[in-house]
Amino acid sequence: MKILIIRFSSIGDIVLTTPIIRCVKQQLPNVKLHFITKAAYRSVIANNPYIDQCHFFEQGLEEVIPALQAAQFDLVIDLHKNIRSFKIKKALHVKSLSFQKLNIRKWLLVNFKINTMPDKSIVDRYFEAIASLGVKNDGKGLDYFIAKQQELENADIPMSHWAGYVACVIGGSYATKQLPASKWIEFCSLSNYPIILLGAAEDRSLGECIAQEFPVRVYNACGKFSLNESAYLISKARVVVSNDTGLMHVAAAFQKPIVSLWGNTSPEMGMYPYFDYNNVHQRQSSKAIFLENKDLGCHPCSKMGYAQCPKKHFQCMLALDMHKAKEFVDKNW
Repeated sequence: MKILIIRFSSIGDIVLTTPIIRCVKQQLPNVKLHFITKAAYRSVIANNPYIDQCHFFEQGLEEVIPALQAAQFDLVIDLHKNIRSFKIKKALHVKSLSFQKLNIRKWLLVNFKINTMPDKSIVDRYFEAIASLGVKNDGKGLDYFIAKQQELENADIPMSHWAGYVACVIGGSYATKQLPASKWIEFCSLSNYPIILLGAAEDRSLGECIAQEFPVRVYNACGKFSLNESAYLISKARVVVSNDTGLMHVAAAFQKPIVSLWGNTSPEMGMYPYFDYNNVHQRQSSKAIFLENKDLGCHPCSKMGYAQCPKKHFQCMLALDMHKAKEFVDKNW
């Protein structure tokens, strides 16, 4: 049997598909498993041993559809479910399975604060979508694989951090998903441990703003390392403090204790750190805490994010209790 799994983006969303990848490969005899995503996310899945072949595209699906047709798939598992994935399924003319995106329920939550979302991770919804295949969740959580040549050495970070550090993921796809510099500085002031700031090149200036307050203890690694090198730093951290972004899910794949910070989005949408199949009640797990301003009347205000707070006050982030983050880090150091 030859199966194509579709998930175009982004980092965290692709990582959340890895239990499906692993379980399909391990539980279906002699299956050949292919995966398609955008070329920008090649490094997220390129080292995954459960994938027999990866397909990448830069601009349009026209780049890959002929190769996909030539592969003669028996089944498509659509874990993106948009116009582009529909285009692939139409071109291949084979049976397909897809999950429920629950966009109407998300709209009700964002616009009217009516929560009808199921109390489960999107990972569990993925497994429901492929139940007809007889594939079961093995409970082993997420996967993330780093090639040996992408691993870092002690010399790549300051000596002051060799004995252990807290990884703080300060980046995010939208400004309203990013904890402001003042709150990161507050956390760094409360915590006495070495800290590495992680993010993309565009987060470099934010990192400098934070690190200059703590020139020895806080190391700004934003933009200095590739995605997989940053993932390696996550894998070696004692604890991870993260915005709702891709490296948060990478941290969950490495089973790291996580302080999960929520601004305009909410874990109630099902995209929270996933550790195992008992994740339905993850908010009570000892592996992670969620810092979220649930009493704020305008929260959540988006399933994606904004360039700035629509209400101009940004209390969903500015009112988060960093003492709770410090206490969790202390407990898990």
